Amino acid sequence: MTMAASISARLFLLANCSRSSGWMIDPKKRLQTPSSLGPCMRAIVCPRYGPPDVLQFKEVEKPTPKDNEVLVKVHATTVTTGDCEFRGLHLPLAWQLMVRIGFGLRRPRKKILGQELAGEIESVGPGVGRYKKGDPVFAATGLRLGAWAEYICLPEKGLIAIKPANMSYEETATLPVGGLHALHLLSKANIQTGQRVLVIGAGGTVGTIAVQLAKSFGAEVTGVDTAWKLDMLRSIGADYVIYYTREDFSKNGETYDVIFDVVGKSSFPACVKSLKKKGLYLLGNPGLSQQVRGFWTSMTSSKRIIGGMISYHAEDLVFLKELAETGKIRSVIDRRYPLEQIVEANRFVESGQKTGNVVITVQPQQPGFIPATLSSTMVG
Repeated sequence: MTMAASISARLFLLANCSRSSGWMIDPKKRLQTPSSLGPCMRAIVCPRYGPPDVLQFKEVEKPTPKDNEVLVKVHATTVTTGDCEFRGLHLPLAWQLMVRIGFGLRRPRKKILGQELAGEIESVGPGVGRYKKGDPVFAATGLRLGAWAEYICLPEKGLIAIKPANMSYEETATLPVGGLHALHLLSKANIQTGQRVLVIGAGGTVGTIAVQLAKSFGAEVTGVDTAWKLDMLRSIGADYVIYYTREDFSKNGETYDVIFDVVGKSSFPACVKSLKKKGLYLLGNPGLSQQVRGFWTSMTSSKRIIGGMISYHAEDLVFLKELAETGKIRSVIDRRYPLEQIVEANRFVESGQKTGNVVITVQPQQPGFIPATLSSTMVG
């Protein structure tokens, strides 16, 4: 999700909050500064559900870590399709109701959004033993959200790990959401060397990691997506690519051991038809109908359909870190925006033109950083 503000707004930020009363709003820079708080930070605040323009670039109170928490100075975060769906409630009616019940009926209770980040530990609570000040980390925020800010407090035992040594903060920030989701589902497939895997929606946040994970497991991988993403898919290891408007994968006579439908918009019967006997159909974004049909298909045939509840573990982040450090996965970054241009980033993601990831730079990249290995694919 994003917030429109000029680059000059960055210069307007004060080291400490003003001591006068009320909110100071500069209409030109659109930066709102609270005057009665202690130490402050820049953040993107979502006061209500709606289009990208509802996002506000503000100074808010800097959090303080609890006994078992770490305070992370965020260097980079991302805007994902999921962020935009949450902000704008671009969801089926049933899911809209669930979001409103869980996060706020009329407006989000958690005002700072954002699901993933990479940064540096600023301080730790007295009960923290795993991390120390200065550790470079990456994390998924889970339901607490909050990554669209300069600082965030996270539980020591949450979804957080030391970042890959050969990746920049911007590159690392793209790993948690797509990596955890893809790894959770693909690990259930127990992919063997030589098996054939089809990834539908292979060119996005989840799909680009799914392609690379399947390759690292020894599979022959086919990626399905739009025309402008196909060269990128080849560059990250896809053996074959399919432009979905030119070729129907369910009618070309090919069958697969595993089909991973990332987006959830493909024909359910067509996907099941394209599975080999005892094949596995992974539902990356299942609707209620798909889950019901999947349960019935699994009960009445040799083919299995898996979707539904998702659970992630910090150990999975460590596994992704190890794959990154050995060159088996790398980030795919389409565009980078500074924090104050997060509205523009949201608009671009909602346009449907995104390839891989859109990164938000919160702290400028330290000069002189050179990755140990090629870790990022730039597109566009």
